[in-house]
Amino acid sequence: MTILCPHCLGALKNGFSGDCPHCGKSLENANPEGALPLGTQLGGRYTIGNYLRADGDGLSYRAVENETAQFVLIKEYFPVTLCNGRSREGALMPKEGREVLFKTSRMDFEDLYAELHRLTPAVGLAQILDVLEENNTIYAVEENEKGMTLTHYLSLRSRNMTPAEARTMLQPVMEGVALLHKAGLIHRGICPENILLPIDGTARLTGYGTLALRTGGSELKSQLYEGYAAPEQYSAAEFSGRYTDVYALAAVTYRLVTGQTPVSAPQRKVKDSLESAHSLDVTVPTYFSQVVDCAMRLDPAKRMQTVPELMSALANPSVANAMFERGENQISTKKILGAALVIIFVLTALLLWSLLRALPGDNAAQGGGAASATATPAPTAMALPAGSGAGSSQAQPGGNDDITLIPDLVGKKYTTEIKYAELYADYRIVMTEEYSADVEKGVVISQTPTAGTLQTDERQILQIVVSKGPNLVEMPAIIGFTQENAIKQLDERGIRYSMLIMQNDGQYAAGCVAKCDVAPGTQINTAEVVVNVFIAGERDDHLVASSTTSSNPDAPADDAAVG
Repeated sequence: MTILCPHCLGALKNGFSGDCPHCGKSLENANPEGALPLGTQLGGRYTIGNYLRADGDGLSYRAVENETAQFVLIKEYFPVTLCNGRSREGALMPKEGREVLFKTSRMDFEDLYAELHRLTPAVGLAQILDVLEENNTIYAVEENEKGMTLTHYLSLRSRNMTPAEARTMLQPVMEGVALLHKAGLIHRGICPENILLPIDGTARLTGYGTLALRTGGSELKSQLYEGYAAPEQYSAAEFSGRYTDVYALAAVTYRLVTGQTPVSAPQRKVKDSLESAHSLDVTVPTYFSQVVDCAMRLDPAKRMQTVPELMSALANPSVANAMFERGENQISTKKILGAALVIIFVLTALLLWSLLRALPGDNAAQGGGAASATATPAPTAMALPAGSGAGSSQAQPGGNDDITLIPDLVGKKYTTEIKYAELYADYRIVMTEEYSADVEKGVVISQTPTAGTLQTDERQILQIVVSKGPNLVEMPAIIGFTQENAIKQLDERGIRYSMLIMQNDGQYAAGCVAKCDVAPGTQINTAEVVVNVFIAGERDDHLVASSTTSSNPDAPADDAAVG
């Protein structure tokens, strides 16, 4: 295997020592303690170069692909909040008690980059070349493009961009983000620092990261970009979605045309002092400024929802003007009037029907004649059908516009029946998730507005709650733990438990977990399962003496449920 100099790509025959015979640069390790040493070989293919930076997900290095003699970037999963460092062999060592979080977070990292590896190369996205596992961790290999960040580029400009220039520059990035969304991925880190301008001039988005990295209050050290991070990213209790990236793309657009970084979301939630782009620069058209404002609304439900929607509105004044003429995210007067007319008509029909049913079935003939042979039929009430499928329509009397009813999404699979279904393309669906022991994972639990009610907007927002399935967590290995540490482990995972004091014949450490009725690694439904944890009591000398004849030395004491 040929090993290359990480500085000049020259072949090294004598390994890493002294100076490179080609470029003269030092081959001695200067990477910080804890990082991979200069010259480390990964997967038999890559030579680690200089350490670059760290974030909550891990460490980044400049590196070399030995076979193709190309520079690459390598990101190593190394969460500082979950790791104690490396072993002598270089393997990552999770902190005691954080092993499960380390493992699940590592899986999130691997899944993210494996999907990006599958999707790229693609327009507007930095390419992930490889994903490999080594040293009890995961490495993601990314292309290393020559160029500059958008942040650097903007620092060199003497004037703001025009809206047309901003659209042109961000077009490939927006297309790339739309592709991520189609694959079910959210970037959550879009900002000028993560947009690269390679020599070929086509902007590309980098700065990929896990959900935990881009969420405040998560188990990792979060990394949010002030002014560009959406408000829902500042709390682990709020759900981010496609609209999160829409907010960031609009914020970058705002920066390009105004020259100012937007006010940060937390500050805006206290007092929204964000000035419109048009007020900062009158050359920015009103429609363009309104679109950016709509895409940066603090409430995700009232925000523009998709990147294609943002792209078309920024590029076409007629699209934007139509959006605001109908009152984006508002109930138009025409809709209110139409709905009111239908309700009045239905109530009137029902009233007439009730009155006519109260009349005698036969009418006597005038002047003593025979009874009428034909009874007057009761009129049929106009019934609104229950919403199903993509929504039902009911014509208004007098030839007015159709009235559309909200479809019934409860009980449908979100990913296969709703997410990409053309049937619901005209709705703006805002999805949140919650655990449910009764509803299958991925199935809609509830919706707002409810099915069968009148649709009040052409781009109706449907808020749905999707089941995450039962809250399954892995039972930790706590045998031998002190009672205090065992409780901590169980509480962190939300596992319900009962602590029982067990008679101790001397083979257990007093005050420590002797056994559990659930094996380590078992997936537990926290809503249904209560784990019995047996704590060894003080050593009983009588039991020690009679342990050979005791029929049940492990029987729990009668007096002691303490949890």
